[in-house]
Amino acid sequence: MGGRAVSHAPLEELTSWDADWSGLRVVVAGLGLTGFSAADTLIELGARVVVVDGTDSAENRARADTLRIVGAADVLLGPDGAEHLATVDGGEPELVIASPGWNPRHPVLAAADDAGIPVWGDVELAWRVRGRAGRKSAEWLVITGTNGKTTTVGMVESMLRAAGLRAVAVGNVGTPILDAIRDPEGYDVLAVELSSFQLHFTHTLSPLASVVLNVAEDHVDWHGSPESYLAAKAKIYARTRVAAIYNAEQRETERMVEEADVVEGCRAIGFTTGVPAPSMLGVVEGLLVDRAFIEDRRTSAAELASLEDLGEAVPRHTAANALAAAALVRAYGVEPRAVRDGLRAFDPGEHRIQAVARRGDILWINDSKATNPHAAAASLGAFSSVVWIAGGLSKGVEYAELVAAHAARLRGVVLIGADSSGLREALRRHAPDVPVIEAGVRETGRETTPESGPTRGRAVMVDAVAAAAGMARAGDTVLMAPAAASMDQFASYAHRGNAFIEAVRGLMGDHTT
Repeated sequence: MGGRAVSHAPLEELTSWDADWSGLRVVVAGLGLTGFSAADTLIELGARVVVVDGTDSAENRARADTLRIVGAADVLLGPDGAEHLATVDGGEPELVIASPGWNPRHPVLAAADDAGIPVWGDVELAWRVRGRAGRKSAEWLVITGTNGKTTTVGMVESMLRAAGLRAVAVGNVGTPILDAIRDPEGYDVLAVELSSFQLHFTHTLSPLASVVLNVAEDHVDWHGSPESYLAAKAKIYARTRVAAIYNAEQRETERMVEEADVVEGCRAIGFTTGVPAPSMLGVVEGLLVDRAFIEDRRTSAAELASLEDLGEAVPRHTAANALAAAALVRAYGVEPRAVRDGLRAFDPGEHRIQAVARRGDILWINDSKATNPHAAAASLGAFSSVVWIAGGLSKGVEYAELVAAHAARLRGVVLIGADSSGLREALRRHAPDVPVIEAGVRETGRETTPESGPTRGRAVMVDAVAAAAGMARAGDTVLMAPAAASMDQFASYAHRGNAFIEAVRGLMGDHTT
């Protein structure tokens, strides 16, 4: 395709805010928070921008109006605009920015790949523009994993702030990373949560320290295979400069570090919920200890915190997350006292093994963030007798191993989700004596309500909570840990969790915790 002449530097030279971005033709795929921040940044840099998004909503139209006001941007909303690779200023784009969640097989991204046009994510763009004359350039501590990312990035942020540093959690959680990069005051450190989607489109990131918390089958539908999913996760270790941190209890993460092309001098640091070897962090007699970032690590350990600093009855995976967070900040140079103070100040938030109510010696737990079998396994393993509310959008994963491992602790199961056939079949095969009820379905097989979408989801959750109450006995835990995504019946995992909380409160009146 033709197009007007441009004056920007070659893409490989666009490695700072002060590089010559003027006239670069860019398509931004997606107009959510991430896509908006990417488009806004590129406009400020002087690029020519076209944004495409398949959803023509009032929110997207408002964002489009804002972009048109601040600079040179065209916005194409609706299915027609997102079916093919748009032109920019009458010419083929030279770069595409993909919002998280946009599948590489999407027509826009597939067309870019076929044409040999580079595709970056917002994280790649942020890394390239992080350096700016006259402003502080923050160090990056980066976190990924199948589960525990948001908890760990929050712990890192809390520890850094306890050390007196200006820090913020960004990326797949909280503040869009490009907004943090453009903050006028700047930051000392960014705690960066990265999903496998974001890592797929990241190419030159070189963080101070990195960690893969854990890996389990997830997002197979997006990546195409378990191997591709793991490969995306492993990209986080590439070019790490100081510490590549791995889960010593999961060989897959250690292998990722062994195979990573890190900067010379980068150390491999393990974490374990058992007694740590040298160059590891771990647990000794209820204490979180460091045998990695101390001088005499062969014969001694530095006390960082106690398990009690994390709260009561700490699940194993929470201790693991705290150790991973501690390893990241210790790699930066944070003192042990700030690790402890940060953990004490940390608020884990809602929807992650959240106690909702206790009545008649029955505990009700909301773990709506357990969106895959690995996360649900961590929840199920924390309780001895469970009425399990589960099901939803499976994302192509298998449930046999999960059900087989925890069948003995199941009092009963209540299924939610538009199609929970995979989970139902796993229960039939591996927990045949456990009673199973499908929420929203009576003995006639007819649904209790005709609504769809969010309203339907609320009605199903009310039914699920009532069914679980009928199954539960004194000493049981009613655990809503779906092991599946929420979008089939709810707007998000938070919407699903709130529906559970509301249904429990409706059942019990004021007897909630």
